[in-house]
Formats: sequence, structure tokens, C-alpha cells
Amino acid sequence: MYDFAVVWEWLAFAVRWLHVITGIAWIGSSFYFVALDLGLRKVPGLPVGAHGEEWQVHGGGFYHIQKYLVAPERMPDHLVWFKWESYATWLSGFAMLAIVYYAGAEIFLIDPTVMPLSVPFAIMISMASLGVGWVLYDNLCKSRLAENPTSLMVLLFLILVVMAWGYTQVFSGRAALLHLGAFTATIMSANVFFVIMPNQRIVVADLKAGRTPDPKYGKIAKLRSTHNNYLTLPVIFLMLSNHYPLAFGTEYNWLIASLVFLMGVTIRHYFNTIHAGTGNPTWTWPATAALFVIIMWLSTIGGPTETNEDQALTRFQQQFASTEGFGDVADTVRGRCSMCHAREIYWPGLIHAPKSVYLETDQDIAARAREIYLQAGRSHAMPPGNVSGMEPVERQRIVDWYDAAVAG
Repeated sequence: MYDFAVVWEWLAFAVRWLHVITGIAWIGSSFYFVALDLGLRKVPGLPVGAHGEEWQVHGGGFYHIQKYLVAPERMPDHLVWFKWESYATWLSGFAMLAIVYYAGAEIFLIDPTVMPLSVPFAIMISMASLGVGWVLYDNLCKSRLAENPTSLMVLLFLILVVMAWGYTQVFSGRAALLHLGAFTATIMSANVFFVIMPNQRIVVADLKAGRTPDPKYGKIAKLRSTHNNYLTLPVIFLMLSNHYPLAFGTEYNWLIASLVFLMGVTIRHYFNTIHAGTGNPTWTWPATAALFVIIMWLSTIGGPTETNEDQALTRFQQQFASTEGFGDVADTVRGRCSMCHAREIYWPGLIHAPKSVYLETDQDIAARAREIYLQAGRSHAMPPGNVSGMEPVERQRIVDWYDAAVAG
């Protein structure tokens, strides 16, 4: 039976690996085309309908690139579509959400001290929020606000701030920031699937039929692409945040996440301006640094949001707590791990427990049985560098206890 936990852990690793690979492909192509678009130059002798061109050198050769603002006069024989990078990134990301946060909802998604949710209801809120977010954003982009991109971006930022706060009122801190990232990434990928690609297909269909494509489709796609460009860096931060308790496990985690979106704007504004050749906005660097300093300060105010205070053991926890050998394992964990994984840290240099994992009470240890088994039993990942001197016999007790609990 223990093989299931090992296989599941490797499945989570494989999906995470896939998500990183596809994310690199999507973000890389997105950043490249934004830089290319901004770097286009109008020169004499451009073909009819061409908006600009750029020469690039890479891989030992030269590339001569021309962009048609609407479409060329005729359909080219070979046309490369950029879409699967986006789709695969979202699909693999949702698979990760299901594997880690839905399958492990009682540990990673739900915090009873925030809101006592049932697992099905918590998952329903998670999935519904992603869909509702896209519908709200899409309708705003189709409103008159589309004629005022700056106002639209400000409104989008305010929505993200509200969602950041809202998620922290429903889920655990870790899940809240992760969901804000998924909320934003869903908007970005849906932009590609529901707007950018369909508009490009309309233009291609017009070309094939001998019609002159309407430039409005390119304008609409450009607006959504611009939004994606400014949202990318914050999404990466939010996806990484689950590894850093100072980001997700503090009282003002929602405000930290909100300020990260502003950092994404300042960083992208700098590079977009440089690529366009319209200036050198060095002010963005001190502005970004100032925002980051504020974020660091916010992470030190108040205590952790995830207290995991001792409550009655759930049925799942009772299974592990009542299995023979639990007492010895609990003593081992408290002796070898709780100096760091505690509500009051005893280890020098730590402010909060790593990943807000507490291993002090029987409930703490029973609730984290699978993680203890994988991190300190099946592997030697914990304690880091075996700083507390966990013995092989102690690791074997953990394995035997977990196997017996699962088998029982």
C-alpha cells in the first residue's frame, strides 16, 4: 500500500516538471514576440501592408522578420500557430492543482481556522472562482473600457486585489496565493483560447476567401496580449510563493500579492520601453526595489495566518494516531523536527515554520503523516542535512508506522 504514496509523489513531480517546461515555452515565446513587436522598424521598401521589420542574429545565422499589421495580401503556404504552449501550461497547472490541492485538500487547501469547509465545497469554490474570474474579465474587455486601456488595467488590478483578499478569507494562506496565480493564469490562457486564436482564424479565413480582413480583430487580440504580458511575472511569483511562508503564511499575504502585481508592471514597463526604443525608464528599478522592501516589511507584521490550533482529530488523523508505533514516531518527530516546525521557532535564523508546517501536537503529526513518511521515512530530505541527527532506526519506525496505518 505504501507504493501508492510513492507513485503519487512521483506523479506530482512529473506534472510539476511538465508544467515548468510548458510554462517556459509559453512565457519565452510571449516575451520574445512582445520584444519583437516593440522593436519593429518602418523602413523604405516594405511590402504592401507590412507594418515594420527587424533583423536579428542567432544561432550562427541572420533572420529578417516582417510584420503585417492586419494580414499579407495572400495566405502563406506555411504558417506556424503559437497556441499549444498556452494550452499545455494551463492544463498541466490545473492537473497540479488537482493533485496537490484537491487530493490533499484537508492539508493544503482548507484551514479550519480561516473557514471550516468541507472538501467538496472547497473544491467547488476553487473551480467556480476560476471560471467566474474569466467571465468578469472578458465582459470588461468587451465593454467601453476597451477604448481606455489604462482605466481597464487599473480596474483589473483592483479586481485582483479584491480576489487576493477574498481567497485569504476562504482558503489556507498557501492555497490563497496559489489560487490567485491560477485565477490570473486562467485569464491569460483563456485570452489565447477564446479571443486571440479565434480572431486570427477569422483573419486567415478572410484571406482564403479573398476578403480584406477587418483590422479590429488584430486590435482586440493586441489588447489581450498586452494584458498577458504584464500579468506573467506576478503569476510566476504566486506559483513559487507556496515554497516561502513569509509570502503566504503572514497576516498581510493578500497585500503582498497585490504589490507583486505592481512590481510586474514596473519591470515589464522597463523592458517594453527599452525594446521599443522610446526611452530608458530607470525610475522603474528603485520603484520595484521600494515595493519589494515594503513586501519584506509586511511579511514581518503580525503572526502567521495559519495557526493550525489543536482541535479534535479528524477520522483520517485518528487512523494514524491510533496505529501502533505512533507514540514513538511522535516522540521522534517532536525531538528531531519541532525545533523548526513550531509555532514558536527555536532554530536560529527562522521566523516562521518552513511552509507553515507545524509538528508539535498529536494532531499536527497525524495530519502530516504522508509528508513525514515521504520526507523523513522513505527519503532523507528531512531534517535538512540531518542537522538534528535522526537515526536510521527512527526513519524505519516512521515507515513501519505509516505502512501499518495505511494497511489497516
